[in-house]
Amino acid sequence: MRSATYNEFGKPTEVLSLGDRPIPEPQANEVRVKTVLASIHNHDLLTVRGQYGFKPELPAIGGSEALGIIDAVGSDVKGLKVGQRVAAASVQATWAEYFVADEDMVFAIPESLDDEMAAQLIAMPLSALMLLEFLEVKSGQWLIHNAANGAVGKSLAMLASARGVHTINVVRSGEAVKELAALNIKHNINTEDDDWKDQVRQIIGDDSISAAVDSVGGDASGDLLSLLGHGGTLASFGIMSGKPMTLNPTHLIFKQAIVKGFWGSKISQEMSVDNKQRLINELIERAVEGKLKLPVEATFDLADITKAVDGKLQSGKNGKVLLKP
Repeated sequence: MRSATYNEFGKPTEVLSLGDRPIPEPQANEVRVKTVLASIHNHDLLTVRGQYGFKPELPAIGGSEALGIIDAVGSDVKGLKVGQRVAAASVQATWAEYFVADEDMVFAIPESLDDEMAAQLIAMPLSALMLLEFLEVKSGQWLIHNAANGAVGKSLAMLASARGVHTINVVRSGEAVKELAALNIKHNINTEDDDWKDQVRQIIGDDSISAAVDSVGGDASGDLLSLLGHGGTLASFGIMSGKPMTLNPTHLIFKQAIVKGFWGSKISQEMSVDNKQRLINELIERAVEGKLKLPVEATFDLADITKAVDGKLQSGKNGKVLLKP
């Protein structure tokens, strides 16, 4: 089968290529899926670089999320059958014509969702929903997050709104503000404005911010902590800056703040099937209602894998880049 493979860790455009690998056979508790569309996520690119929390054995096939049709099931699989349209995330080797996955990581997708939506429905939006529950934010409370124009950030703002949670969406450019506004996302703040923190305080008024999600690291972590309310929680979700979190101990102490690390893939793998199905049902409902929108930047053939993972495309995209086997 055709697949996007790499024999060593390194820069994705240099180590990834179109390869030919044997079609995998499902184990007793697995299904094999014929891929329709696969997503390219930042954590996939970090995995190829050897910089993620999970390192596959080499040679490896890239990818961790995809939409497809089940074409084989293992002997112990009960709840899934050949011919079902399904999506899977937090799995391995999805940048290929076929992939296998544990039945507990595969979920049926209704025909009411188009392929482009379904192919990116689980990983990032599910992380956003899990973040809301991880932080225990309730309807009427405020949450602030940076890198808000990323895939998780957009999903977080939309899904929080559907649950009645208010968000402050922090970005680094006027274009990013426009990008969020185009999705009807409100309370978008540009850190290029000198008074951006005052803008946040003006929005929340007499309320306080209950939770914060930091995807950047460095000084940006401390900025979020400074705006957090007393007893609030700061979740470290990513480190886009490549710098350690810089936190003011005064804010930590006198706010009695809690700092927690969030690794969505690990939480997803450890979550019960019933609980995950509950969240995925919510995602499907929001998507069908139009309350969750997942833009697509471009779709590439597997043969064009190096174009699909190009740094300029990935850094400047306004939606997900997808692969078609």
